[in-house]
Amino acid sequence: MRSSDSKVDECLTPNRGYVLFILVVVYTFNFIDRQIVGILAVPIKADLGLTDTQLGLMGGLAFALFYTGLGIPVAMLADRFSRTWIMTGALAIWSAMTAASGLATNFTQLFLARLGVGVGEAGGVAPAYSLIADYFPPAQRARALSVYSFGIPIGSAIGIVFGGIIASLINWRYTFFIVGLAGIIIAPIFRLTIKEPPRGQFDRQRSDARVPGLQAILRTLLKKPSFWLLSLGASFSSMMGYGVFFWLPSFFVRSYHLTLLNASLFYGAVLLIGGLAGIWAGGWLGDRFGHSQHAQYARIPAIAFLAAVPFYILAILSPTLSLSFVVWLVPTALGLAWLGPVISAIQHLVPPNMRATASAIFLFINNLIGIGLGTFAIGFLSDTLQTQFGDDSLRYSILAGTGFYIVAATLFFLAARHLDRDWED
Repeated sequence: MRSSDSKVDECLTPNRGYVLFILVVVYTFNFIDRQIVGILAVPIKADLGLTDTQLGLMGGLAFALFYTGLGIPVAMLADRFSRTWIMTGALAIWSAMTAASGLATNFTQLFLARLGVGVGEAGGVAPAYSLIADYFPPAQRARALSVYSFGIPIGSAIGIVFGGIIASLINWRYTFFIVGLAGIIIAPIFRLTIKEPPRGQFDRQRSDARVPGLQAILRTLLKKPSFWLLSLGASFSSMMGYGVFFWLPSFFVRSYHLTLLNASLFYGAVLLIGGLAGIWAGGWLGDRFGHSQHAQYARIPAIAFLAAVPFYILAILSPTLSLSFVVWLVPTALGLAWLGPVISAIQHLVPPNMRATASAIFLFINNLIGIGLGTFAIGFLSDTLQTQFGDDSLRYSILAGTGFYIVAATLFFLAARHLDRDWED
């Protein structure tokens, strides 16, 4: 690190905590707006007369289509222009479309509103990854990105619990209104309090002032097999992860006969406790072992996925709710441990001036497959098994999804073989 870097580091250090905090707040709203449909699926299905397949399309494909498609061009803008301005606009758009979801009176209108949420959220994550890489030095990035990823369990838990409470006491539509308006209020606060840091200030390879085009970035990534293996591995894990996030509240209502409110409190607690523990542990282990042995950034998540499978099976087949709660904590933690290590590794596979775009390509692959197919696949299989298993069809549909983790672990083990060679200092 150059001597000037220490001055920059000294200047930014007092601000880092707040920057990470406000980024977590924005990511929390990202996941509240993204996952709130999971708990609201029960009253929405009853009110609008939808099937599980339609709910899966609305919760997965409707969001994923524009979220993945627009993510890359928005990230290319983020590699050239202000990331903070782009994130501010993204937050305002997805929050407004969340509020608009509460106005839907049929499947088509709700599907289009969720498309709009995906349009906004396309600019919310990849620029944030790039900002964090420029606020934190390499040895701290896995932990910083893990803290940022706390927005996933916090946002999902808040969305599920808050959605369950409002839907039970008032109406599911008001949940969308309240959450959407809150995000719109946060947007100007974010813009006025977060500064744009110099790109690549903590990296040995300083950021080139010239930002390459998409073809040049793709040529760079094509030489990095670890990037594609990590992206595909994350995609298969997300098919299970996003599918479970969306469908478990409905599973608890159908198979354990919980009320909507009790299902939201139950799964919200599982997500918050298990999710925070797993994400932090993954980031800590990534920084502890991966900084000197880059392959560990892939091996740690792979081991976590394999360990999660038997616990998922036990939790899904648990005959009692009390046992189910304790068991669900473990696979929830293990299933989210990949976030810090893998996202950190992605930042190190390209030069600083390509990070936002490379992150967007990673998210494109991950979310198109993970969100677009995972939620739909579990819902479609549930409808297929309905005749044979009745209300328990969702139980066996989720059980079949655990196979995605085995595929993800295999791909991560393969990625570990290439990380040392593909790494950019």
